[in-house]
Amino acid sequence: MYEKIQETASWLREKMPCKPTTAIVLGTGLGRLAEEIQVTLSIDYKEIPNFPVSTVEGHSGRLIVGKLGERDILAMQGRFHYYEGYSMKEVTFPIRVMYELGIKTLFVSNASGGTNPAFSIGDLMIITDHINLFPEHPLRGKNFPTGPRFPDMHEAYDRALIAQADAIAAEKGIKVQHGVYLGTQGPTFETPAEYHMFRVLGADAVGMSTVPEVIVAHHCGICVFGVSIITDLGVDGKIIEVSHEEVQKAANAVQPLMADIMREMINRN
Repeated sequence: MYEKIQETASWLREKMPCKPTTAIVLGTGLGRLAEEIQVTLSIDYKEIPNFPVSTVEGHSGRLIVGKLGERDILAMQGRFHYYEGYSMKEVTFPIRVMYELGIKTLFVSNASGGTNPAFSIGDLMIITDHINLFPEHPLRGKNFPTGPRFPDMHEAYDRALIAQADAIAAEKGIKVQHGVYLGTQGPTFETPAEYHMFRVLGADAVGMSTVPEVIVAHHCGICVFGVSIITDLGVDGKIIEVSHEEVQKAANAVQPLMADIMREMINRN
């Protein structure tokens, strides 16, 4: 696997017109942030050696290089999920490639169900920590030379970046929440009993991605900032039937606010 990672990184390095140190993973309904990027290179995942291919509606499946404001940026327009049938090594393969390409800071985004009764649909939740309930750990197996066998996880989400996001949100008058994101394998949305259990465990939001990517990024020494868009509620009395299309619609509606924060953060770092 490590040889494939290096092969992919080498292939991309030859094609990239710049050397970005910041990357973004754009999740469900959030791919439109890519429209803010002045694109100099766009490659379909299927064209990249050893890359998985995104199969989820709303995930475009392109790797983009360009400028966001004044900063060079690498962006994944669409991610890979464990529920698609990929192994954790495949799900996190792009993060390993990012490290080899020199990425130092990673911004991750997702759509999630809120379990905190103080949340509303359309809220932006800055991720302060996570709970990993995936059945396979992304670091299982032979240790990669990018980090220790037993990495510390007490600050998986960079506190300085969180503080900066809070300051920018305050400047722009954007309401943000803070909370713990719980990652589960999916692909079913949660039952009311599961939502309740996750809240008891300490989760403020639940989704089907992000956690494996963050673990691997942290193992590589990459600083991470994460944000969830609350697209539905798993709160007693507020749970309704939800579809993937409705999740996308809710995420699209609030995407400009998330873009404002991320754009400003990237240009200040």
